[in-house]
Amino acid sequence: MSLPIQTFSNRAGGFTYFKALGHPLAAEGAAMLVQKIRAAKRAAIYDPLGQLPAFCALHGLKRGDYDALFIRDALALSGQKANGESARPVTELKECGADLLFLPAFDSGGLLAQIRHLLPEGCAAATLDEMRIPERLLANKRNYLDKLNFATNFAFFRDEGGRHTRIVTANYWGGYGAKNAFLWCRLFGGGGETLADFEVPLAHANGTVTIDSRRVREEHSLPEFCGQLFVSVINGAGHDIVKYVIDTFGEECEASCTHDANAWPADLYAGLPAPAKGEKIVLWVQNSHPAPIPENSVGINLMGEKKAQMLGESIPPFASRALDVSELMPEAKWPQQLEIQAGKWFVRPRYEAAANKGRRRINHPNVQRDDLRHDEDIRRAAPFVGKGFLLPAPVMPVKEYKTVCLPTPMSTAQTSLPLTVIIYDASGKEIARENLGTVPRANCRELNLGEMMQGAPSGYGHAELIYDLEQEGGVLDGWLHALFRYADLQSGHIADTSFGSHMFNHAVVFKNEPQSYKGPPPGLSTRLFLRLMPAPAEVFCHLTYPVSAQWLPQSETRLELKNANGEDVAAHNFSINASGSFLFFARDVFSAAQLREAGEAGYILVRDATCRLFGYHGWRQGGGFALDHMFGF
Repeated sequence: MSLPIQTFSNRAGGFTYFKALGHPLAAEGAAMLVQKIRAAKRAAIYDPLGQLPAFCALHGLKRGDYDALFIRDALALSGQKANGESARPVTELKECGADLLFLPAFDSGGLLAQIRHLLPEGCAAATLDEMRIPERLLANKRNYLDKLNFATNFAFFRDEGGRHTRIVTANYWGGYGAKNAFLWCRLFGGGGETLADFEVPLAHANGTVTIDSRRVREEHSLPEFCGQLFVSVINGAGHDIVKYVIDTFGEECEASCTHDANAWPADLYAGLPAPAKGEKIVLWVQNSHPAPIPENSVGINLMGEKKAQMLGESIPPFASRALDVSELMPEAKWPQQLEIQAGKWFVRPRYEAAANKGRRRINHPNVQRDDLRHDEDIRRAAPFVGKGFLLPAPVMPVKEYKTVCLPTPMSTAQTSLPLTVIIYDASGKEIARENLGTVPRANCRELNLGEMMQGAPSGYGHAELIYDLEQEGGVLDGWLHALFRYADLQSGHIADTSFGSHMFNHAVVFKNEPQSYKGPPPGLSTRLFLRLMPAPAEVFCHLTYPVSAQWLPQSETRLELKNANGEDVAAHNFSINASGSFLFFARDVFSAAQLREAGEAGYILVRDATCRLFGYHGWRQGGGFALDHMFGF
């Protein structure tokens, strides 16, 4: 069963109520509230906002723990049930004989004042204000559920067996005017136990912030661990989403990079690849809540099939489990892919693949939406938006890498997908195009993009996956996704990355496209974060200038090299042709002296005020390499 919590709306964005209920520091206060309700001679609940089910689910309050439920919603009172039970009108409170009234709401003073005259004589009141986190951790003390009070996220975090984790982000909150900001962090071990609480200052606006598992382990005298890190931005401004880069690396040529987890738990995820021959894939199930995940509440199924194999064990609060995909679904083989039945128990998870003499990589599935339907407006808008929705991804140099694409159904509406793939040389010249027809949900096939790139003068470029609007049938919902896999032809190391489509670089607006990082559409500018890394890692970046319709023939792009404080060190200007791309290593653009001045904790800001570029970042060390798409701010 899915948790009865609201996490995200594409109209309203993320909801903070569930974050406030599930914050690690609120758990102790919630336990005391439940104990108080159970200890009352006669407890009643008044639920004016319909928030009781979420509290019960996350903190274990049960129907037998209270005597009566009161609500104020007239329609619910007219025959429907609240919290799965018959509820009484709030006007009957006085006759209930309760000695304790529980009101499951924060900032409850006004709600309580409205019905105080209805309370039985001598009845005390308890509210969620008794489980508030400390005041010093609130950016807005007047509105507890302000999104900036709960700018939080989780990150996979490990330091064991010679494997390490590094999280890097920029203090973009400082760029929005945040003062005295810092990160409050709690490290959970594999069993959900608290290993350490610590704070990280955000001292410089747009400066970098690094959390290295080796340093955390040393500073807190910790044993080896594999769990998750809870991160909360305190005193932030302008942005309630915690974005980061996470690099995982080991002592034996292990390398991968990926980006932030989506901070809002979902019912479904997709894009989990089935194991290839000789490969083991582990899905990391990491509980995001202070309640245990009941057995048989999460599982996986083959894409296109309804029968799911469920995990037959309970997972404690904030604990992690390595779910072996081969054991649960032994029949699943690449290029098949799997759906994750998550029930809103965890944020976007990670999967870890081990193959080829122990080489490992980590990537993430994506949120599979269940609120979309076929949208014929996409076809009607085509004369004005050109290719419309497109998904750009690098085709790495064909002499060094194999590049393949696996289209990935990412909404429950996508029973079939009408697809075309286009290959562009780095100069922006179209090299190849293949209409894939209407691809059934369960039978998306692997595409070798490198073979389609053969003969291109530059030897590399990018692919665009688009809707084939000339095909009859197929579902168009604007949520086109794919998994891209890159294999080093010399070492055999593999990197996975996945993303979804958008409209790029045209002035006509289609609903909320082309999306903007800041402000309403159309988004026609670029601000991408490329972190540097300690030697001997070599950082590279693949930038693409995708164009849905006609736009400027060339970009006006600037690479700004900055140190860890966000201060300018050097800059490099260049241009990319429309539908072209540019692959570069940091060492090829900036001198060794400039990179030393920026330092290993510095970064490169990709700026363009004339168009929106799409970027993938990566790094290479020895025979290992990592690749994933970049984030902007």
